[in-house]
Amino acid sequence: MFEGVLKKMYTINSSPIRYFLSFKNDFIEINQCIGRKLKINKTGEQCLNCKKNKSIFRQGFCKSCFFESPSIGDWIIRPELSTAHLGIEDRNLEFEKKMQLQPHIVYLSLSSHLKVGVTKKKQLITRWIDQGAKSAMSILEVPNRYLAGKAEVELKKVFSDKTNWRKMLQNEFKPINWKSSREKAIDNLSNDLKPFILTNPSITELDFPIENYPKKVTSLNLMKSISYEGLLTGIKGQYLIFEDQTVFNIRGNEGVEVSIKIN
Repeated sequence: MFEGVLKKMYTINSSPIRYFLSFKNDFIEINQCIGRKLKINKTGEQCLNCKKNKSIFRQGFCKSCFFESPSIGDWIIRPELSTAHLGIEDRNLEFEKKMQLQPHIVYLSLSSHLKVGVTKKKQLITRWIDQGAKSAMSILEVPNRYLAGKAEVELKKVFSDKTNWRKMLQNEFKPINWKSSREKAIDNLSNDLKPFILTNPSITELDFPIENYPKKVTSLNLMKSISYEGLLTGIKGQYLIFEDQTVFNIRGNEGVEVSIKIN
């Protein structure tokens, strides 16, 4: 029996990708659970920020932390709103400088379809894994989050910035031409961003531990269903995939206290 608060799974990019659930006193290598039954029970809720046993509002945070913590500011989702490069504070300038004033990558990734995205350079592969990307390519490397957001806004005019999570889990996608997709991205960037274009970027392929892709998915939400038992058949993105085609988004249930029994 394992007990703890759900946080997004740690990953190691190998073939296949290795997944770990980390609790306060335990950890589980989830790959070793494929082919076995998991029984998951909700036992409570705990805010990931203040660590208090309070109801989760969004993204693992209680309501007050969601609106007050610097780690959940609007610039996280919309990097073009970043202002640390101007010395302007959103919630905590010291924290925002640390997060925003570092190299960022603007990329294209293929999960359900080709999409544009932004992430810190040091967590690039982790970001692609968490998205469930089949393959991905870096387009730009810029010195701060604001410039990455500016590039993303420009590229969203010709590329999606969302993943269809159902199709991603079903492994449904159309083949793409990476060369022409990169050229299309470059053609739609303003001249002030073109000095940051990466030359000869490689295509990264990712290998997820999945025995069978579901044909139709049913999402498990522990805020609504406090108990579930099923045979684990795969992992993709931050989702556990079960034999009965139930899928469980660990990231979407962060802050939920659980007990997990492996049979």
